[in-house]
Amino acid sequence: MRYLPKSPSERSEMLQAIGARSIEELFESVPAKFRLREALQLPGPLSETEIIEYFRKRAAENANGYTSFLGAGVYSHLRSVVTDALLQRGEFLTSYTPYQAEISQGTLTAIFEFQTLMCQLTGQEVANASMYDGSTALTEAVLMAERLTGRRRVVVARTVHPEYRQVLRTYAKHLVLEVSEAGFTASGQLDMAALGGDALAEAAALVVQSPNFFGVLENLPELAGKAHEAGALLVAGITEGVSLGVVRPPAEADIVAMEGQSFGLPPSYGGPFVGVIATREKFVRQMPGRLAGQTADADGRRGFVLTLATREQHIRREKATSNICTNEALCALAATIHLCLLGKEGLREMAAQNLSKARFAQAELEKIPGVRRAFSGATFNEFVLEFPRSVKLINAALLREKIIGPLALGSFYPDQTKRGLVCVTETTPRAKIERLAAALRRILATAV
Repeated sequence: MRYLPKSPSERSEMLQAIGARSIEELFESVPAKFRLREALQLPGPLSETEIIEYFRKRAAENANGYTSFLGAGVYSHLRSVVTDALLQRGEFLTSYTPYQAEISQGTLTAIFEFQTLMCQLTGQEVANASMYDGSTALTEAVLMAERLTGRRRVVVARTVHPEYRQVLRTYAKHLVLEVSEAGFTASGQLDMAALGGDALAEAAALVVQSPNFFGVLENLPELAGKAHEAGALLVAGITEGVSLGVVRPPAEADIVAMEGQSFGLPPSYGGPFVGVIATREKFVRQMPGRLAGQTADADGRRGFVLTLATREQHIRREKATSNICTNEALCALAATIHLCLLGKEGLREMAAQNLSKARFAQAELEKIPGVRRAFSGATFNEFVLEFPRSVKLINAALLREKIIGPLALGSFYPDQTKRGLVCVTETTPRAKIERLAAALRRILATAV
């Protein structure tokens, strides 16, 4: 992106045009505590050679040689070099919104294939052309349920990713949408008792995640029944897409909101990701984002178009279902290529490896005195362990041995400071699992 400087006279002309006397007056609606009062502490100015050297040093600070057991919504999976090779083709790398469908058939075809794959994975009838990420997809799914039911209240499981819940609350705050939360049981699943009585009365949706933030699978058929009895919709979130290689798809859900990062996208410091919304065909007109459809031209040849436009760029703003005005097209293409390379059997094999290695890791870690499984529910490639001391202290010691330990749940659940979320994928060899177990044994023995 080019840097476009503005001279003082140009700034003055712009301020005059909008009726502001100064930059300070322009930004007076921003609370004072959020305004920058001094220059950013940036290095430089630097020459081109110095800039290259600067970034070489930053690259050297990466976690080379470290073993990670972090998951919680961001997962390390095997990727083929074929994916990057195809993504870097000019016709894909520079593509943007295909406003002129007649000259964007390649982009629209890729989007159509992505939508098809997402429907096959989730057991739903229609999927959109992707969202920003899983958290915004979940929130948009809730807003979709609110439009479909006309109700202004949602019930969210506390087993849903805490950051996803934060995004939902940020949206809800200014939309006069009431958000209430339901707790969990010793199994690590949503507490069904919390859904009794009037808990779901006048609720637009019951929002759950499976596998949930604790790695535990929720009972979606039963939850769907509870929601539908109260006239609510079931919104199912998925952060670990690879789980669908062995876990039954959430076909009972009315709307599925998924993070597709596991499909060919590296963690990359937390983004960019690719969100997905899939739903039943009867709800398609309330689905946000865009949709690529298949058609035929005047000569009967197959073609693709953008259809059922619900974005504010395409139709009157007041009729739009969302102000999301783009999609993660390149990331969606990466997911499409990745899944096509894997195929059904490949995805099933990858998921089976995740399941097998996680089971092995859990068994090895539970052999350590004082370490036990925290929840009894069935899991996929993540599980919560309870330790005899603070997980943050344990992680500090593990880091000195070049091991990035489990996520400390205390950061999100203050009453669970001695519990940690461990993630194991197909990229984690047995030797590294055994190394973690040995390091934990030493650390905990020393603490005693």
